[in-house]
Amino acid sequence: MKETEKQLKKFGVRPTAMRILVHQFMALQQSAVSLTTVEENFEKSDRTTLYRTLKTFEEKCIVHQIDDGTGIPKYALCDHDEGMARHSDLHLHFHCTKCNKTTCLTEHRIPQINLPEKFIPEDVNMLVKGICEHCNQ
Repeated sequence: MKETEKQLKKFGVRPTAMRILVHQFMALQQSAVSLTTVEENFEKSDRTTLYRTLKTFEEKCIVHQIDDGTGIPKYALCDHDEGMARHSDLHLHFHCTKCNKTTCLTEHRIPQINLPEKFIPEDVNMLVKGICEHCNQ
């Protein structure tokens, strides 16, 4: 728990009991999760508290939100370089059309895109849809 507290403090987040538990839960996930999935794993917790926790984590660059085309936002821990206080989550995401899981492919970075003058990017999302390795067996 101490390591989680240090991580949260590093990003300017007060380490409350719920924030620590949610962070630890997110760290154990193999794929991105929805608010509903988080809620199902914290049955005695208030949905609003869990939502606010995820939004705080997103604002502080602890998690990033993924639009996988399902209409349901998914969240995953950001992949931070050691010592970085901010993330650069410009990587591919893969959505399996069979099991409906969305996975961060952090080893596959999205290249820098040079936009025309006066265009200001606010978000970049690159999603690949198909069959994941688990469903392909």
